[in-house]
Amino acid sequence: MEQKILQGGTALLNPLDILKSLDIKESYCVADLGCGGNGHFVAPLASLVGKSGKIYALDIQKKVLDALQARLKLEGIENVELVWSDLEQVGAASIPANSCDLVIVINVLFQNKKHEEILKEAQRFAKKGGRLVVIDWKYSASPFGPPIDIRVAPMNVKTLCSSLGLKLFHEFDAGQYHYALVFLKP
Repeated sequence: MEQKILQGGTALLNPLDILKSLDIKESYCVADLGCGGNGHFVAPLASLVGKSGKIYALDIQKKVLDALQARLKLEGIENVELVWSDLEQVGAASIPANSCDLVIVINVLFQNKKHEEILKEAQRFAKKGGRLVVIDWKYSASPFGPPIDIRVAPMNVKTLCSSLGLKLFHEFDAGQYHYALVFLKP
């Protein structure tokens, strides 16, 4: 089977369905690690948390954050703070520790080698009782997407998160090609 590479596989994800299943409340503080230029999850998150909530949108690419900033301005979204940071450097992002009700890491792990560092950084942002959601490509062949050898198996994510003291709370299919794992920070 010929595999087609699909840039930005978040287009295959329905953010409204996924976010609805996460029971996000108004006034939540949420961090989107590796948010991407179109802010596929950022704008819906900003709406769900309302004016009293806050979204941190992180990415390592400044041009991605510039594109997102233009979209947010065009749509009049004001509760998003853009953060330029290398997720592979624990402590690099200027987000207060233990400040987020929810941290999402979507289609990021397959693009990086330092999974533990990224998950440690995500854990650092989550407050006690907060949740960390990892969504990535299923570890199986598909007609498009990243090659199987760079995908991250859900069991590997579970093992890493467990070693960081996170507790698996829930898992579900985040679409035909993606898995979702929800962890709690005790």
